[in-house]
Order: sequence, then C-alpha cells, then structure tokens
Amino acid sequence: MVIRVSAQFLLAIAIVVTIGCDRVTKHVATTALAGTAGHSFLADMVRLQYAENTGGFLGVGGDLHPGLRTSLFTVATGAMLLGMVAAAVRWQMRGAALLGLTLFVAGGASNWIDRLIRGFVIDFLNVGVGPVRTGIFNIADVAIMAGAALMLLAEIQSARKTP
Repeated sequence: MVIRVSAQFLLAIAIVVTIGCDRVTKHVATTALAGTAGHSFLADMVRLQYAENTGGFLGVGGDLHPGLRTSLFTVATGAMLLGMVAAAVRWQMRGAALLGLTLFVAGGASNWIDRLIRGFVIDFLNVGVGPVRTGIFNIADVAIMAGAALMLLAEIQSARKTP
C-alpha cells in the first residue's frame, strides 16, 4: 500500500514544527538562561546566552523610538508576512521555492509573535571560532535563513533552465 501525503499537509507540518520548536526553545532559554552568564559548549564553538532583541536582524534598529520600532518590526513585518503568503498563492509557487517561503514565513511569524507578546524577540544561540562569531540568534532565525537559501537556490535553478 502506498501512502500519499499532500504537499499542503507537509507544508503545514513544516510550519507547526518550525514555530513549535522555536516557541519551546525560547521558553527553555527564558527559564534556564535568563539572568545567567550563559553556557559554552564544544570548546566555545557554541554559546547559549539569553538576549532580548528589540531590533531587527542583529539588533539593527533596536535604538529607534518605541513607536517607530513597533510600526516597523510589528506592523510592517506582519503585513510583509501576509503579503508573502498572498504572493505564493498568486504565483502558484511549488517545490523548493514554496518550502523555502514556508520556512521563511514560519520563522518570521514566530519572531513576530514574540514582538506582539513581549515587544522584543528572545535570542539565545551564538556560534563561532575564537573572535569570529555570529550574532545571537534563535531557531526562527535559522528557519528564515534556511528558507531564504532554498528560495535563492530554486531561483538559480529556474534561471538555468530558462534559455
């Protein structure tokens, strides 16, 4: 017997898993890391350290006036996420591009939920070697970056097929 699973069901699973993992890990970070110096693993290649990000990517815009921050990072981001979903439906996206957009929107939605509830995003992961380190990020950020990479790869592959 062959079990057929619809693409919509798989995308719904990706959304639930992405948002669920992000919400759970942020809860754990809040309860286990907030107020501590953090923890270091794998010869300091991975650091777990609680941070509250009031800005956007890598904290950009965190020092803006609170009203402007809310307009930009909550209202505009929510509208952009809805617009991306509408575009995916209108353009009838498929395959890797659709999965990429799904991960991007799910990660963005989970961070958006933080902003709506708390006014900031909880970050807790930092990786690097020696002085070369990433900013502090979370699972939603990983989904956003993975989704962007998948969309880019799908676009490159599509461009190669078009004469």
